[in-house]
Amino acid sequence: MIKLSYERFLNRGIRPETQDIENVIGDKLSLWQDLHKHIEEKYNFFKEVKFFTKKYGWSIKYTKPGRTMLYLFPEHGAFSALIVIGKKESEVINSIKDQLNENVKSIFDNTEQLHDGRWLWIRILSNSDLNSLKILLSTKAKQKK
Repeated sequence: MIKLSYERFLNRGIRPETQDIENVIGDKLSLWQDLHKHIEEKYNFFKEVKFFTKKYGWSIKYTKPGRTMLYLFPEHGAFSALIVIGKKESEVINSIKDQLNENVKSIFDNTEQLHDGRWLWIRILSNSDLNSLKILLSTKAKQKK
């Protein structure tokens, strides 16, 4: 099994295999699998394993042509999501913020809106976190018909 530094896969030279990722995520694996299944069923995204940076390590990157939709970072006992919310999406989220759990709502409210968006880093530890992430994702992309 691949060893982690700072709870993530940080060695650029060793690409984690599916089994490594699943073992590390541990008891939160059902949340990880639920999210991937949701994305596959609802969206036409391209999925790739990609090294993000030496600070954040390996990720699963979901894109649609010309646009990154979501990064997922496997971690020991959990996983984190990076979703960049643009100005238009922020306006939509502000109107439906009561649908987000307190954790995600706080992250959204306390993350500055930059010229390229709000960079929301969300550690997924519960179904409530996962459902809030799904709501955020729905503001970025249209679902399959």
